[in-house]
Amino acid sequence: MKKILSVTQFLLNGLRKHENIRCLHTGYISHQKQFVLTKDRYPHIKRGNYTELNDNHVKFFKDLLGSDRVLTDPNDVQPYNTDWIKMVCGYSRIVLKPKTTEEISNILKFCNKEKLAVCPQGGNTGLVGGSVPVFDEIVLSMSLMNKIININELSGTLVCEAGCVLETLDQELEKHNLMMPLDLGAKGSCQIGGNISTNAGGLRFLRYGSLQGNVLGVEVVLANGEVLDCLNVLKKDNTGFHLRHLFIGSEGTLGIVTKAALQCPPRPKSIILAFLGVEDFESVLSTLKLAKEQLSETLSSCELIDAPSLDAVNKYLGIKSPIDEFPFYVLIETSGSDVNHDEEKLNVFLDKAMTRGIVIDGIVTNEPSKMQNIWQLRERIAEALLHTGAVYKYDVSLPVQHFYEIVPLLQNELKDTSATVVTGYGHIGDGNLHVNIAAEEYDQDLVNNVIEPFVFKWVSEKKGSISAEHGIGLKKTEFLHYSKTPEAISLMKKLKNLFDPSGILNPYKVLPLH
Repeated sequence: MKKILSVTQFLLNGLRKHENIRCLHTGYISHQKQFVLTKDRYPHIKRGNYTELNDNHVKFFKDLLGSDRVLTDPNDVQPYNTDWIKMVCGYSRIVLKPKTTEEISNILKFCNKEKLAVCPQGGNTGLVGGSVPVFDEIVLSMSLMNKIININELSGTLVCEAGCVLETLDQELEKHNLMMPLDLGAKGSCQIGGNISTNAGGLRFLRYGSLQGNVLGVEVVLANGEVLDCLNVLKKDNTGFHLRHLFIGSEGTLGIVTKAALQCPPRPKSIILAFLGVEDFESVLSTLKLAKEQLSETLSSCELIDAPSLDAVNKYLGIKSPIDEFPFYVLIETSGSDVNHDEEKLNVFLDKAMTRGIVIDGIVTNEPSKMQNIWQLRERIAEALLHTGAVYKYDVSLPVQHFYEIVPLLQNELKDTSATVVTGYGHIGDGNLHVNIAAEEYDQDLVNNVIEPFVFKWVSEKKGSISAEHGIGLKKTEFLHYSKTPEAISLMKKLKNLFDPSGILNPYKVLPLH
C-alpha cells in the first residue's frame, strides 16, 4: 500500500493552462472535413410553417440595432450555426446582438407578428443541439447583455444580465468574498442565461445544489415581446406561483431570460483537493460513502474518472496523472473556513480509507495552482476525447449504485461496431454520469439503431433520467417519454402553447415533435 503524499510533498509541473471552450472550438474545427446540416442528419425533422427572412426583415433589424449588431456575412454567421462538437449545424442567415431588454422585446414582438422563428443563444457550449438553429431560425445572441447590475455582500446576492460569462461573474464575486454556486468546465465561455435555461449542474452540485434552488428571480421576455419581471432578490417569498421555475430548464422555449438574481455563498477560506486511485467500482462507492460520513459539511465535490478517460487526457493533451495507473480515480474537494480543521477531517478520512484498503494511492494539495492542474484531469476529458474522431456524448442521472454499470454493458454491446472507446466519468456525488463513445467517423445508423435505444431504455429501467444537466435540446426530444409521463408531456405542450402560441421560440427543441 502506498502512502498518500502530504500537501508539502506534492509537486505537479508542466501542465498546460486551462483553455476555455471558445479556444477549443477553433482547434476542433480545423480537423473537420465539412459540416453536415442538421436537416440532413435528422431528415425526419421538417421545417415548420415559418416565414423566410427577407430584405425588409433585415432592414427592420438594422434600423433597430444598427448594422454593426446585425451579422449577415456567411463567414460571421457560421460559428453561430454549429455546436462545439459539430454534431448539429443550421443554416441561419442572420445573427442579432441586442444590448438591452427593450431591444429583445422589440425583436420578439416583430418576429411574433411576422412568424419568424428565433433561436436564442448564449455561450453555445451545449451538447444536445439546443443552442443552434435547426433550419434557418434567426439567431439571437445574448453575448452583449453582459452587465453586472448589483452585488450585495450582506445578503449574498447577485443581479446581472443573461450574457455574463460564468467565470467573469465568479471573478467579480471574489472581490466581495462571495462565489458562484455553479462551476462548469465550460465556465470560460458559458453564459449565466444559458446555464439557467438548461438548469446546468456542474462540479459542485453536491454542495450548493441546482440552479432551481439558487436562482432567486429572473426577468424574461415572452414570445409576444411582453417583459415579465420576476427579478426578486428575496430568499423567502411565499406569494403564490413561483413563475421563475417555469423558465429554469425550459431552454428558451417559453421565454428568453434577460436578467437573473442569484444567491451566492461565501467564498471558502480553505479548499483542499485529493486525487485518489482505487481498484474497482465497489471501492469508488465505499470512498463516496466514507467521504460523506467523515467530511460531511466540508465536502464540496466528489468526481469519478475511469481509466480510458484519463488515458485520453494523457495521450491527446499531454497531461499526466500525478499517481500510478488505476481502473478508477476519485477526485474529492473540501471547502471550509479553517484549514487546520479541514485538513484534520481529511486526514482522518484518508487514514480510514487506506486502512480499509478502499484507496490504494493518492495525492493531496491546497495550493491553488496545483489544484487547478489536477482539476484539468477531470475538466478537459471532453476536449481530449474530441481528438479521437466522432464522439457520442450522453449525460444521464442514475441511482448511485448503478452509476457505472452501463459502461461495461455498452462496451460489450458495441464490440463489433465502429466504436473504439467507451468511457464513463462524472459527478458520482449526485449520480450524474457522462457516457462518451468514440469512433473514427460519425455513424447515424449506429446512433439511431444501437446506442440511443440501448442507453435511454436502460437508464429508464434503472429509474434514472435521460438528461441530468444538459437539457433535452434537439437530440433527446423523441426520448423524453423515458423520463416524463404522457400526462406530464401533455401539460408541457399546453404551457408551450400558452406562452408561445405561434411556436417561434427555439422550435424543434425539448418537446416531442409528434
